[in-house]
Amino acid sequence: MDPLSLLVPRARPSLPLPLRAAAPATSSARAAAPAPRRWRQRARLPSPVSAVAAEAPSAPSPSGGEEKEKEKEEGQFDWLDQWYPLAPVCDLDPGAPHGKTVLGLRVVAWYDRAVDEWRVFDDACPHRLAPLSEGRIDDKGRLQCVYHGWCFDGRGSCQFIPQAPALGPPVHKNSKACVASYPSVVQNNILWFYPRADEEHQDILQRKRPPFIPEIDDPSFVTVYGVRDLPYGYDVLVENLMDPAHVPYAHKGLMGKLRKKEDPGRVEFDVEGGGPVKMKIAEADIAGFLSEQDNSGYFRYVAPCTFYGSPLPKEEKGQEKKKKKKPPQFMLVFMCVPVSPGKSRVIWAFPRNVGVWLDKVIPRWYYHIGQNAILDSDIYLLHIEERNFAAAGIENWQKAVYVPTSSDNMVIAFRNWFRKHCKSQVGWAAPTVGQLPETPTKDKLMERYWSHVAQCRSCSAALKGMKALEVALQIASVAVVGFLAVAKGTLVTSVVQRAAVVSLAVLCFAASRWLASFIEKNFYFQDYVHAYK
Repeated sequence: MDPLSLLVPRARPSLPLPLRAAAPATSSARAAAPAPRRWRQRARLPSPVSAVAAEAPSAPSPSGGEEKEKEKEEGQFDWLDQWYPLAPVCDLDPGAPHGKTVLGLRVVAWYDRAVDEWRVFDDACPHRLAPLSEGRIDDKGRLQCVYHGWCFDGRGSCQFIPQAPALGPPVHKNSKACVASYPSVVQNNILWFYPRADEEHQDILQRKRPPFIPEIDDPSFVTVYGVRDLPYGYDVLVENLMDPAHVPYAHKGLMGKLRKKEDPGRVEFDVEGGGPVKMKIAEADIAGFLSEQDNSGYFRYVAPCTFYGSPLPKEEKGQEKKKKKKPPQFMLVFMCVPVSPGKSRVIWAFPRNVGVWLDKVIPRWYYHIGQNAILDSDIYLLHIEERNFAAAGIENWQKAVYVPTSSDNMVIAFRNWFRKHCKSQVGWAAPTVGQLPETPTKDKLMERYWSHVAQCRSCSAALKGMKALEVALQIASVAVVGFLAVAKGTLVTSVVQRAAVVSLAVLCFAASRWLASFIEKNFYFQDYVHAYK
């Protein structure tokens, strides 16, 4: 949750309908050149591997056979028949390709200036399978593999093979020289792609669109975007975001002072401000579910990636029509991306129509410092929790956990969905190793640079500017001391003047050291010790 949410006055936003239709968006889901056979097969055939999720609590069934039959009738979730977000467009440099991994599938996003659209390809050159994400955009606007110089247009067709004789056979036109191109679209200022590259799915945008959040495109709203890679799996990420009860404890000191929950009869209160959270689940099916909290907000899960809502209470029926002015609204939109077993990515967007002026004076990277601190505070907890789930066994989640209060209702609803429709595992698009990776040291686990800063243009620019300022301050401190040595007895004659010059040098050096510490803590690594919070 963004710290700014604490500044927003309580209001009653309207409850959105299920996300079905979307607004017009920039699309590159056109007919592509035939993909090589090996890539078409990989795109069509999922290789489900456990994401270390487990069975969630559910109502007892009359018999195991009846329960299996019921789940069979409800259908299994097709992970490859979905749109997946890659990154906010504001974080993508049109002058370079960008490598991403989704569902175990390595893809490259690049900007095709010939049609002013973003493209998404397999991140492997058909020549020798070198990563195209390490390539460049050539002077003709094509994606060039830097291993041997092969060039591809926006449809994935090979346009140039430098090693092929000009008067020889046109080997670049062979279908084996093509790279698989996935349908893609920019919607809500986020680049999405559909992980099937075969010909029959190139027009998928006409039949199925990504979930659409109207508030993000509303001109009366401003939206702060962000992204971070996380060292735990997709199911653990979703479960954590759906858990309001952990906020006052795992994020103590980061979310401001929370209002104590009303609980008649309670005699013991803790300083964190935790208490009962009443919520109910509705509209649960294979597409997701809705959660409503008593007079304190709503959230909707649109499988598999989108989780959005507001901590503010919903609008009563008929109340919205009585108001001429749109009420203050603040929304939390999270997009949870399965990367590989034990790894996930969260893309967030926080649209609001209050405090709009703040974005004109507060840089985007400053918001990210607070959001990254919140993510840091439970990274280690969730990383180890996932391994405890794995040790308990995928079939024993219900027995391993104890969830007796309604504050866990969203978590239970997600686990039920994950079990009934996904058999508690992600349907990976590429072969993956099911075993979780080894746990690294805490500084590697919680590092910020590669997991966020390198992917964020705002934070990257801020880091570059701060490093330049740090060097300038160090040079200034040395220059001031040098000036004092040269000017002693001439320009600087009094004790007061010498003291002022020395003080300036010390201040410049101290400022450079403080800035270096600020850079390290906010752009590289800062430990979070719960015992001292």
